[in-house]
Amino acid sequence: MNMSDEELLAYGKKYMESVGGFIQNNHYKLVDIKKDYCVMEAEVREESLNPYGMVHGGFMFGLADTAAGVAARSSGKKAVTLSSHIEYLHAGHGKKIKAVVEPVKVGNKVSVYEVFIYDEKEVLIAKATVDYFYMD
Repeated sequence: MNMSDEELLAYGKKYMESVGGFIQNNHYKLVDIKKDYCVMEAEVREESLNPYGMVHGGFMFGLADTAAGVAARSSGKKAVTLSSHIEYLHAGHGKKIKAVVEPVKVGNKVSVYEVFIYDEKEVLIAKATVDYFYMD
C-alpha cells in the first residue's frame, strides 16, 4: 500500500468506521496516521471508568493495542499482536484520552511500537510496548 498521508488517513478513518465490536463500543477514534505512526482518541464515558472513578486500565490497554495495531497495518500488511506490556503512570481523568504511537523497530515479520497515553491535560498516564507479527 503506497498512499500519501492524506489518503492513508482517509482510508484509516473509513476502516475504523467499518469495524464494529470492541473499537466502536469503546468509542476509539482515529485522529492521525502516517506510515508506522498513529494518534487515536477515546471518549471516556461512565462505562470506561473503574470503581474508583478513574479511567479503567483495561480501557487504556485496549486503546494502546488498537492504536499500535493501526500503525502496524499502515504498511498494508495484516498484523496481530505478538506480545504487549503496559505501565500505568498516573490516574486517568477527564472526558477523553489520547494514544500516540511511535515505531521502535519495523521489520519484515515483526515490528515493535511504543504507545504513550495522555489525558486531556496532556499528562502522560500510561506507556505501552506492543509487538506485532505480520501474517503476510
